[in-house]
Amino acid sequence: MNDIYQAQHKLNDERIQPFRVHVSQEDIDDLKRRLDRSRYPQLVDTGWERGVPLAYLQELAAYWQHQFDWRKQEAFFNQFPHYITTIEGQNIHFLHIRSQEPNAKPLMLIHGWPGSFIEFLYVIEPLTNPIAHGGSAEDAFHLVIPSIPGFGFSSPLQESGWTPARMAGAFLELMSRLGYEHFGVQGGDTGAFIAPEMGKQAPERLVGVHMNAMFTFPTGEEGELEGLSEEELQRLSRMESFNDGYMQIQSKSPNTLAYGLHDSPVSQLAWIAEIFKQWTAPEEAMPEAVIDRDRMLSNVSLYWFSGTAWSSAQVYYESMHDPMAWAPKEKGTVPTGVLVSTSHDMSVRRLAEKDHNIMHWTEAAEGGHFFAMEQPAQFVKDLRQFFRSLS
Repeated sequence: MNDIYQAQHKLNDERIQPFRVHVSQEDIDDLKRRLDRSRYPQLVDTGWERGVPLAYLQELAAYWQHQFDWRKQEAFFNQFPHYITTIEGQNIHFLHIRSQEPNAKPLMLIHGWPGSFIEFLYVIEPLTNPIAHGGSAEDAFHLVIPSIPGFGFSSPLQESGWTPARMAGAFLELMSRLGYEHFGVQGGDTGAFIAPEMGKQAPERLVGVHMNAMFTFPTGEEGELEGLSEEELQRLSRMESFNDGYMQIQSKSPNTLAYGLHDSPVSQLAWIAEIFKQWTAPEEAMPEAVIDRDRMLSNVSLYWFSGTAWSSAQVYYESMHDPMAWAPKEKGTVPTGVLVSTSHDMSVRRLAEKDHNIMHWTEAAEGGHFFAMEQPAQFVKDLRQFFRSLS
């Protein structure tokens, strides 16, 4: 059992305790041995249309084994203050970075799958210290960056039932424990489901909700798509051609998938590398053209060392099988801003306005699903503009 799991299992109370990222040398050596003994299938080279090509994966795995430096990544992670606590019996890991600006606004940043807190590490400085990064004192934020239950250091899951709505309640409790009664929240992917749910559960506490990589779904009402632009119709059409194989198995048979991902680092690497290839912009480029290779591998390594392939997949199962997730809901009242990747997202403002109180809408030609990693300056700019408009 690695150091991460030992720390997780020892936590059994509601205190907020400091947490330090550390993986044992035994686990690092085990990863390298497994990579060295990987058994690759002799695939026909057909490019990416059938999944991750053999040559690409072998080269990436070799780099992971021989050149990637996890200790260097650990040192970078530990430059920031990490903490862990227990909410509803579940370990919750988070970073908490306070700005030096006395009037900074509290802001929670929520990742999705297959991301982690690593997504936000390169926007921490400009958000907490805006004067040094082209902003003003009024743009400063105190940041809380949690790991979603079942992801990274917020694991292992203690029980089933951790839906986005339940995660929203846990994160509201976390902000209360930190003394933040009024705050903003930003979320992408799974975070874009959790963030607005926080607003619906406690609208009096949230000053604003900002989202990227959000989904908008037609309801089937007569005439609801009339007058949409050609670009908006194209976004909706992506749902029909979208490769949702990962989602189908994670929402229906996550435990079956878990055995391979938990046992084979090459399997875990391929599972995440394909998503980074598909969801970064431009899609035709290699993900390393947009996101530093070490940053991508640090994210893959986090999933491997924490053993969270199985538990991170559960959020898809929980969401798909949660009857409340599909029940009609009242429109949210919290002011909401949306950052849209025009090349990757499926968000249409008219449909979003049925569910959210949209006050801010930005469509960006550059940047994909992992906006804070791909285009951190644009991400920071949009957050500043949205929350500044609410002052």
